[in-house]
Amino acid sequence: MQGDIDNGAAYPSLAGRSVFITGGGSGIGESLVEHFCAQKSRVAFIDLAEEPSRRLVSRIAAKGDPAPFFIPGDLRDIAILRTAIAEAAKRNGPIAALCNNAGNDDRHRSEDVTVDYWDDRMAVNVRHQFFAAQAVRPQMKEAGGGSIINFGSITWLVGDGDCPAYVTSKAAITGMTRALAREFGRDRIRVNCMLPGWIMTERQMRLWLTPEGERQIAERQCLPDRLFPPDIARMALFLAADDSRMCSSQQFIVDGGWV
Repeated sequence: MQGDIDNGAAYPSLAGRSVFITGGGSGIGESLVEHFCAQKSRVAFIDLAEEPSRRLVSRIAAKGDPAPFFIPGDLRDIAILRTAIAEAAKRNGPIAALCNNAGNDDRHRSEDVTVDYWDDRMAVNVRHQFFAAQAVRPQMKEAGGGSIINFGSITWLVGDGDCPAYVTSKAAITGMTRALAREFGRDRIRVNCMLPGWIMTERQMRLWLTPEGERQIAERQCLPDRLFPPDIARMALFLAADDSRMCSSQQFIVDGGWV
């Protein structure tokens, strides 16, 4: 069961709250955008893929929820990311919740990794998370607080062996989260990390959900149901809302009991 947005919990503190989401055009990010818009938050998101992102905006607007503000751009370019955050704040007000969701888990072998590929994986998966947090901090401090949600992965906890650069970058996010939580906490800025399990996005199902993968899920997860993007989005809503006001420097694992 994926769950219905309209049947989930409502968080009054999220209504009207300015939210910025990276990689919001598809997969987990798409669900984040939909769920925050359903809470009547003022949402802005950045993504490279323009066509699916614009379709998402139209679909949300057609439902009657506040339409998100889509900003096309490659967040590997930190100047573009900083500009996007400034545009989002100008349009929606100071950013109160940041979802550092964007990433890429392409499979690779250690012997095939070049220096350029390694650096690109760090740029795609972890570098932008730090600089997005750096950019929103002054806004959150001035507003009296905020919530930063970094997106890691259980891959580094289980030691997945088919994407070492990705695993390394996701492990780094946990360390970064704890460091920023300590530094930003004096300004009442909460910094947490979400560690999703194997989420059934369209991309994951198309590329890697083989019969062998199905058997692995059945063997490793405690719960028999499949994980879907809304399972992650609902936890993100909680971490962005005032209900989690004293949660910081923590890992929130949503993996069906895989780890």
